[in-house]
Amino acid sequence: MNVFISGGCKNGKTGFAQDIAVRLSGGGKRFYVATMIPYDGEDRERVRRHISDREGMGFGTLETARDIATCLDSGGGDATYLIDSVTALLLNEMFPGNYSEQADPGAATRCIEGLLKVARGCRNAVFVSDYIYSDAERYDDFTESYRRMLASIDRALAMECDTVIELCAGLPICRKGVMPI
Repeated sequence: MNVFISGGCKNGKTGFAQDIAVRLSGGGKRFYVATMIPYDGEDRERVRRHISDREGMGFGTLETARDIATCLDSGGGDATYLIDSVTALLLNEMFPGNYSEQADPGAATRCIEGLLKVARGCRNAVFVSDYIYSDAERYDDFTESYRRMLASIDRALAMECDTVIELCAGLPICRKGVMPI
């Protein structure tokens, strides 16, 4: 089963996704695929908190900041993968070297191809993404480009996944399929 979870920033998506991944995996192997590259103290604290939150849940951690389908090489196909987050993965693929270079316009396509390989190559996959489209503000060209790319990835995942859940103020709303918990 494949589950796509989206919602606002710091909305409880990771904890909710962890619970779903544990339930889907049963007694089988489960992997937390960490895509964020921490750049500052706030990022490092977030990583520390996520590690602490999943302690005792039986997750192996795979740090896969780019080329997301390579996580399958480490964990194998007979496992459950929690990809957290699609949002960070896109940023990493846009700037494979550093942020001083031009954004790679092929990043969204690479993300979609890799994420669909994961979805089709394992027993279960749970994908977490940030919903960053609801405001009416018009941003600079870079930010608008990033939002469009993330939206294209999210649409591809929503089409591929059996279940699509939006977390709104910490409350799950099932938009497609059946709630797995």
